Amino acid sequence: MCTRFYVEPDTEEIREIIAEVQRSQLSNKFIKDGNAILTSGEIRPTNVVPVIAPSRNGMKAAFPMKWGFQIPGRSLVVNARTETAAEKPTFKESWEKRRCIIPASWYYEWEHLIGNTGQKKVGNKYMIQPRGASMTWLAGLYRLEDGLPVFAVLTKEPTDELRQIHDRMPVILPRELIAEWVNPHSNPKELIKKSLTDLVIEKAL
Repeated sequence: MCTRFYVEPDTEEIREIIAEVQRSQLSNKFIKDGNAILTSGEIRPTNVVPVIAPSRNGMKAAFPMKWGFQIPGRSLVVNARTETAAEKPTFKESWEKRRCIIPASWYYEWEHLIGNTGQKKVGNKYMIQPRGASMTWLAGLYRLEDGLPVFAVLTKEPTDELRQIHDRMPVILPRELIAEWVNPHSNPKELIKKSLTDLVIEKAL
């Protein structure tokens, strides 16, 4: 996790975020670079989507960002582990200064199963979101690559219920912690302790 999430455009919260992204000067830069900005549907790594991050004055704002850190000699890095992000060179600076929130309606996860021969295989696809919520606020890290922002989704140990599907889950924060999370002066470890764990898990059609 996490390699897919879904954005439903017909909520007031996401419409406001999309409108702010469309006003951003970064939107034109991404478009000129050949990247469409996706504001709804199933989102995959390398897609450019609306993301909440600090503005120059440290306040939360919405910007377009591409999903995935490019690491020379390695495949695209789309997730970062909370347990090691503060120490790994790839994520250390972002952990300290560049934190973001990726708005989603829900995220997808596929069952990771072990067959009779001991080989790993993929099972059913599930859609997951916080109970009683229409939005799923995924915690992430970002940095600049060639002058454009890219992000990775933070993951942690799963709940007991989710562990039956996958051995990781994304960090999902409550809406009221968004501004604090993107504030470069806040303590990410303390905020992660307040992440949401009461989730609705439904089999995707």
